[in-house]
Amino acid sequence: MKSVVRRFRSLPIRSRLAMLVAAAVAFGVAAVSVTCWFIVQGKLYDQVDSDLKELVRRPGTIQSLLQNCTTTPQENPEGIRHNGYVQLIKEEGDPCVDPTSEGTVKVTSSDKDVIKSRKSGEVFIRSGTDENGNAVRVLTLYLGVDSSDSQPVALLLATPLKSTQSTLNELALILLLVSGIGVVGAGAAGLAVARAGLRPVDKLTEAVEEVARTEDLSIRIPVEEDSEDEIARLSRSFNSMTASLANSRELQQQLIADAGHELRTPLTSLRTNVELLARSEETGRAIPPADRKALLSSVTAQMTELASLIGDLQTLSRSDAGQQADRLQVVALQETVDAALRRARLRGPELTIRADIQPWYVRAEPSALERAIVNILDNAVKFSPPGEAIDVILKDGELTVRDHGPGIPTEDLPHVFDRFWRSPSARALPGSGLGLSIVARTVQQSGGEVSLTPAQGGGTVATIRLPGAPTPPPEVS
Repeated sequence: MKSVVRRFRSLPIRSRLAMLVAAAVAFGVAAVSVTCWFIVQGKLYDQVDSDLKELVRRPGTIQSLLQNCTTTPQENPEGIRHNGYVQLIKEEGDPCVDPTSEGTVKVTSSDKDVIKSRKSGEVFIRSGTDENGNAVRVLTLYLGVDSSDSQPVALLLATPLKSTQSTLNELALILLLVSGIGVVGAGAAGLAVARAGLRPVDKLTEAVEEVARTEDLSIRIPVEEDSEDEIARLSRSFNSMTASLANSRELQQQLIADAGHELRTPLTSLRTNVELLARSEETGRAIPPADRKALLSSVTAQMTELASLIGDLQTLSRSDAGQQADRLQVVALQETVDAALRRARLRGPELTIRADIQPWYVRAEPSALERAIVNILDNAVKFSPPGEAIDVILKDGELTVRDHGPGIPTEDLPHVFDRFWRSPSARALPGSGLGLSIVARTVQQSGGEVSLTPAQGGGTVATIRLPGAPTPPPEVS
């Protein structure tokens, strides 16, 4: 049985569908055919039984039998023989047969039971055989006690079932032929339906195989706009998946290209400085102390820049991978802002940072959210002139950081959150160009939004909006 199931599962899906349809139709046709045959058999037997009962009720039948009854069937003087069996039976002795009867019917214990019951008018109908083994339908009727020998007597009327059985056999043959034709037709129809229904799946399979073979993620499956069936939904999901993969690949390639470009400059400068120091050691020509100190400071700065860039890339790669649900937790945003403010004040001690912080609780990754706020504050500190103030306000889930720096040109605003993008005025300043990109990704993954807009009177306003509540949820409090 297991081998049959295994072999069935190894067949193509269209063949399995065709076989399942044929099997379902075969079962249905077989059930209908068998039911029809038994219904027809019951109707035919009911008709035979009705004819036997009608013969009993016919006037003069019983009286004629009692007058002409013999122990063996005989030809009547006119040579007439009826198409039936008529005889009398007693508890003891041979049956008495009508001279015109076709023969004798084999008496059974059921017939004897009718005699023993001695219920006048009781009728018992059964199937039986005659002395030659031919099938007959038998009616047994209790008549009473014979006055000649005081024995109870019963009447047996029987009719041959040859024509009835012939009709049933013909019906069985017809039903068998019709069932066979129906099953074959159902199998062919099931195969045709399976082919037609699975044609979109074949196209989808070909598209998937083509993508796997060529790695071309621009392949799309055409889908009718008004179609809402399962195949259309599967095709749309495939198209959406390939589009997402293509976009992810494009972003990955762009990230690699941008990272390579950004890494090239500090690495080239670092290699040049190291080569100068190494050549000085090899040739024995000492570098002036001031120049040597400047080279070492440059190497240190470049190493710091590389470390910062690599850290930013790692943070961004974790953001691209998405935040895991188990890393999200309820965060007191006001505490995160306070921690970021302490770090910002250390980096810009000559600046005045005014803060108005109100409670707000959000669901986010604590370390990533703090890094994002620190990046916003770092930008404000970096571009604010000495002696100026930075205003930080947290109210109703909206954090605003307003600086009094040179501001961002209007034409640069659409690009400020792009990876590695830096405005022409900021390219001389330290930084990797990934800070605001990390901010945007972190805020979006926390369900919020971030924007940079020009401030009235000069400077820039950075706004972060995060969904949450002014009080912590019950499980936190």
